[in-house]
Amino acid sequence: MLTCAGLAIQPANAADLTVGANIGNVPWEFQDETGKDVGFEIDLVNEIAKQMGKSVEIVNIPFNGLFSAVQSGRINMAVSSITITDKRLESVTFAQPYYDSDQSLTALSSSGFTSLKDMENKVIGVDTGSTGDMWVTNNKAEYKLGEIRSFEGLSSAMLDLAAGRIDGYISDIPALQYYVKDKPELKVIERIPTGEKYSVMFKKNDPLANEVNDVISKLKEQGYIAKLHETWFGAKADEGTSTVKIMDMPAAK
Repeated sequence: MLTCAGLAIQPANAADLTVGANIGNVPWEFQDETGKDVGFEIDLVNEIAKQMGKSVEIVNIPFNGLFSAVQSGRINMAVSSITITDKRLESVTFAQPYYDSDQSLTALSSSGFTSLKDMENKVIGVDTGSTGDMWVTNNKAEYKLGEIRSFEGLSSAMLDLAAGRIDGYISDIPALQYYVKDKPELKVIERIPTGEKYSVMFKKNDPLANEVNDVISKLKEQGYIAKLHETWFGAKADEGTSTVKIMDMPAAK
């Protein structure tokens, strides 16, 4: 970066906001057939930036790397169906949530599996550092799960599932429902209630979080986020969920 009279000169093409995202996290952020970044959260952050009068750059970062990227200031904020947790609130800040989710178990339709009870001693796939990863760690003994294999996104996990290298895959239910809706060989066989909510993540106490939070409130009032839900999931968002209801910014307990 060049300087002049002690002032930093940003590159002409530098974006106002850099947003980290784990591209390949369908349907939240992924690439279409032309290589363009698309998805629920891509649409959301682009609209947030538009409302703020700012330009935006999407930076592809594996899920587990989003936390350090935000904390170090490498990026301004991060999305990737990131769940708000008390533990995470100790080191980062979140805007209000915009999606209520659960985990789920997906398997081959031909497997005959119908629930988590069928996963005893079976090989389970999870995304590294995700809510599914944490859920499996906490419940492995109860369900007598076998080997746990970690992946960096849904696509690679589904390849291993289809090839029989894993028996089941535990991840966010919206992503899995979207993925399997036109793939009869795969089936979401059980919803796993977790009460998780997704939001945009920022560096701890970053004032930008408050600005973005206000924009999210505005987008909820306008019905924009509810419309995104219909676009990407083919169904209306339930009343009272964080997709339609304006909520407080989460705070560490």
